Amino acid sequence: MGDVVVIGGGITGIQAALDIAGHGIHVHLIEREPSIGGHMAMLDKTFPTNDCSMCILSPKMADVSRHPGITIHTCSEVVRIEGTVGHFRVTVTKHPRYIDEAACTGCGDCIGICPVEVYNRFDAGVGVRKAIYKPHAQAVPDLVIKDPEHCIECGLCYDACGPGAIRREDKATEIMIGAASIVITTGYSVYDVRGKPQYGHLVYPDVVTSIELERMTNAGGPTGGTVKRLSDGRIPKSIVFLQCVGSRDLTIGRPWCSCVCCMQAIKNAILIKEKQPETEITLLYMDVRAYGKGYEEFFERAKAHGIRFLRGMASDIIAGCDGMSLQVEDTEKGTVHTLRPELIVLSVGIGPAENGEELAGKLGITREDSGFYRPLSDAVDTVATVRPGIYIAGTAYAPKDIPDCVASGGSAAMRAYIDAKRSGSGSA
Repeated sequence: MGDVVVIGGGITGIQAALDIAGHGIHVHLIEREPSIGGHMAMLDKTFPTNDCSMCILSPKMADVSRHPGITIHTCSEVVRIEGTVGHFRVTVTKHPRYIDEAACTGCGDCIGICPVEVYNRFDAGVGVRKAIYKPHAQAVPDLVIKDPEHCIECGLCYDACGPGAIRREDKATEIMIGAASIVITTGYSVYDVRGKPQYGHLVYPDVVTSIELERMTNAGGPTGGTVKRLSDGRIPKSIVFLQCVGSRDLTIGRPWCSCVCCMQAIKNAILIKEKQPETEITLLYMDVRAYGKGYEEFFERAKAHGIRFLRGMASDIIAGCDGMSLQVEDTEKGTVHTLRPELIVLSVGIGPAENGEELAGKLGITREDSGFYRPLSDAVDTVATVRPGIYIAGTAYAPKDIPDCVASGGSAAMRAYIDAKRSGSGSA
């Protein structure tokens, strides 16, 4: 039987890889970041149960790393795909880590001694990382990576590394993988709020995005799980969540609902209220979309906590010497409110992955006007694409929450398994 290539190592790709490998098919999991896990690894809790995100994800990551039928390729990108179903040839470039992967133990001695601190994308910029680092404590594979752009070559990490695993020079390598089928689980990107300058993100320090808030609420994040004002480090006494920033907005060409923003905001509001019950929280919304199992009950739980829901959208955010203010019309009652919160959270929408157009060209598949990959049929077959043997799953197809991503990954996995089995029997 032929192998299967899964492109993207988030929760969808992890689930697809485990399902395929569980049926005796070898899987190559391609991830461009230094660790698998995707966006889910950045979250603190999952709705509507408020279960620990990494308590769910980390065992799956460990299962992938230990499975004899799965080969993980991190820091890797697909550069070329040739062939047909049953006989694909996938060319992958592995970017340099500047680390001897066989020798590195992931101990972190080199990280502690590194004097350089730079923007940490995993912490959404709220925290910093070193020039040699691991994305997070539970990274898989458990290896460090050196950032040559910011490394000053002070030499301290070379002296600190017992196994001598750190390389001064390294280069990209290219490998070719034969595959019977391909599953695309490349995930999503979040909306760049600079497209909405009226909200003052990156201008006013106490206007943060939902992703930045996630890193603050996370116990392993840069603030140790405490939500703080970035301007002065104080715990805010009042917070406003502003929904649909980069979603359901025709003025910026993003008419789709991002599916997760309402529940994510409600989840974070509840978490803050449980830790800081004196904090006043107002959530501004167009419509609360609580469509999943237990979601409506979660919504009612938020209201019982004293979280205020106000139907209306703020036009802009104004900051002065007396703090921030925003005006909003309550579209249910026709009244106008002026709010003066100490912290504002912008619930940013999700969209197609950043490299979607380039990858679609390499794969020979089509995309929707939105940029998400187009399935063979939205009504009948949301997994297959116009190119036989190539399947899409998770948020590569459309915005989805975690349970839907897991289900979608399993569906694509079974289609890929059938192709791999057929190729082994010579019927492909």
